[in-house]
Amino acid sequence: MEKTLQKVCPLCGRLLAEPYNKHHLLPISKGGKNTPTVLLHKICHDKIHAVFTELELKRNYNTIEKLQEYEDIGRFIKWLGNKEPEYYDKSVKMKQRQIR
Repeated sequence: MEKTLQKVCPLCGRLLAEPYNKHHLLPISKGGKNTPTVLLHKICHDKIHAVFTELELKRNYNTIEKLQEYEDIGRFIKWLGNKEPEYYDKSVKMKQRQIR
């Protein structure tokens, strides 16, 4: 019997399920065209881009660990923790970035 490797979203830690996206740890617009990527739930990917600008991602939040340490992302991960892997909320994408 062959083992099936289940993939996990590195941001929220839940099983990875559709819909999901490829996230460039260094934004393409900031020189990240051929740099490492990770697969994230679409809701997790949308949340990252709703919270941070491309420049902030490049300068300060270019690893999963740094993203998880950010307070708003931490609250989001906790809130998302008991949701099904397929869960998606369109309003996450619509929320404006915080002005810092």
